[in-house]
Amino acid sequence: MGVIVAVCASPEKGTRKKNIGAGILVANHGLEGDAHAGPWHRQVSLLAMESIQKMRELGLDVNPGDFAENITTEGINLTSLPVGTRLAIGPEAIGEVTQIGKECHSACEIRRLAGDCIMPREGIFVRILTGGPVKVGDRIEVLEPGSSSGR
Repeated sequence: MGVIVAVCASPEKGTRKKNIGAGILVANHGLEGDAHAGPWHRQVSLLAMESIQKMRELGLDVNPGDFAENITTEGINLTSLPVGTRLAIGPEAIGEVTQIGKECHSACEIRRLAGDCIMPREGIFVRILTGGPVKVGDRIEVLEPGSSSGR
């Protein structure tokens, strides 16, 4: 089990996101008000604080949201989760892992400003199966395979 340390959104794709502290995950859409939300497989992006810390140790001044992730977690090994894994996100929402990592586009503001972008290597993406509120301090945990809701 892990904890959510940031909930981040931005009005445009390819930019750093701002920690808004709380939001609503909408089924088959993503984080309400975020540019990446929509009816596709990468509705919500997640990145571990442990990954951000690696970049800090390299001397980069980076924080949650700087890699354009929607949810920054701590205490859960995101990159070990296979596609299809279901996650309980906050008190009600359920997400399903759809992609691990991604190609970073050449005009990536994050790579240009930070010098590196860890999302292609260590970020994961989920689609939202069941919506609900999410906020800093909420739990995020892997649901057992075959559980209908996991709650």
